[in-house]
Amino acid sequence: MATAALEKLLQVGTKIVAVGRNYAAHAKELGNAVPKEPVLFLKPTSSYLENGGTIEVPHPLLSLDHEVELAVVISKKARDVPQTTAMDYVAGYALALDMTAREIQASAKSSGLPWTIAKGQDTFTPISSLLPKEMVPDPDNIELWLKVDGELRQKGSTKDMIFKLPFLISHISSIMTLLEGDVILTGTPKGVGPVKVGQKITAGITNLLDVEFNVEKKQKQGSS
Repeated sequence: MATAALEKLLQVGTKIVAVGRNYAAHAKELGNAVPKEPVLFLKPTSSYLENGGTIEVPHPLLSLDHEVELAVVISKKARDVPQTTAMDYVAGYALALDMTAREIQASAKSSGLPWTIAKGQDTFTPISSLLPKEMVPDPDNIELWLKVDGELRQKGSTKDMIFKLPFLISHISSIMTLLEGDVILTGTPKGVGPVKVGQKITAGITNLLDVEFNVEKKQKQGSS
């Protein structure tokens, strides 16, 4: 698929399906059990933020947690897809950040409420340009990394994912139809932590691409 056509996919996608706790070390660092089946949640496409943009920290928070992830972009309608043909539904890949308001998430979890506000706000899904499928011949063995103000925070390989891409595509498509341009966020390696207002995030897929985002306070309504 040509690069220009690939870039347009995000504009037509209907949803972001995120996979939680897909790296055992990350599940353990947050005190969560390693899941026996994928933990799924949805993020709105309005949360996308292009490379170079500004991540907004909502009032009254002072920081957000960073989670670097491999994003899988779906090429065509996928429903009840078997694992054997699941990769035929992949158009390409990107690097994405699943920004998380951890205090809001913790409060919601303790009350048995959804995580939507903690995960789905504007600018909470920074994402890179898209890589054609052909540029990533082995997506189950690529290295992701993230730095805050030049300090390495996360570095891990997709080979450590609990649930691999064919299984994730098959499993998700058995629950909800995936459409052209939809994105699957495949989970984050260990090392998640807070990034504060005024700091800068750089992240990348080793030898393939990198991104950069500033973190600033979201302006209150009515302020200039």
